[in-house]
Amino acid sequence: MTSEMREPTFWILTVLAAGRRHGYSLLRETEEISDGRVQLKVPTLYAALERMAQEGSVAIDGEEVVDGRSRRYFRLTPEGTERLRQEVGRLEANASKARERLLTRPALRVAGAW
Repeated sequence: MTSEMREPTFWILTVLAAGRRHGYSLLRETEEISDGRVQLKVPTLYAALERMAQEGSVAIDGEEVVDGRSRRYFRLTPEGTERLRQEVGRLEANASKARERLLTRPALRVAGAW
């Protein structure tokens, strides 16, 4: 896929790259690893998961009852892994180009940034 990935999608896939997760864990970990930039609400998370499931990036990986509450688990699919790899590559390439341009600025070269 060549289009830019939405930031919430990127972080959800990133959380799932570490293994299967249930909804609340996805909410918490997405906020944590994005340094608070992505704070998903429950309806937004499940709409995103449904969209990603239709695209083949994630799959439901079972349900269980914990303390009387049902938890639905999700996992990253091989297609989702590839989408995440492509997005990481795109972001790294963008950052590399920006870093190159920043290094052409005399003040940064003197300061020894990067």
